[in-house]
Amino acid sequence: MHGTLNHILVADRIWMRRFTGEGETPNRLDAILFESFAELRAAREKEDARIVAYIDRLSDADFMGRFRYRTITNPTDIEQPLAPALMHFFNHQTHHRGQVHCLLTGLSREAPSLDLMLFQRQTGIGLT
Repeated sequence: MHGTLNHILVADRIWMRRFTGEGETPNRLDAILFESFAELRAAREKEDARIVAYIDRLSDADFMGRFRYRTITNPTDIEQPLAPALMHFFNHQTHHRGQVHCLLTGLSREAPSLDLMLFQRQTGIGLT
């Protein structure tokens, strides 16, 4: 579980560097950035704020545009549309967060709900 949570942060940092040209870039997808959960959680919260700020700055034209980056494993220059890359970025998080949720459910049977509609009804966030 710890490795998966680190991997999500690693991939997010790699993609955010690709999207923005800024930030730390791990050189391996299996890097363990933080050994302690407390440090990992703090870094996750910081990265999430960075992601939200980036997405909030994008215009409709930006979403329809293209971006360039260099891959890590087999260094190659890539240019591609931004919108599908963002979909991949968020789907990657969802996939691995689902894996962690499955592990938590198996361990405790009391894993938190990942139901977005329930979250919105309980918090009011995203309903307006």
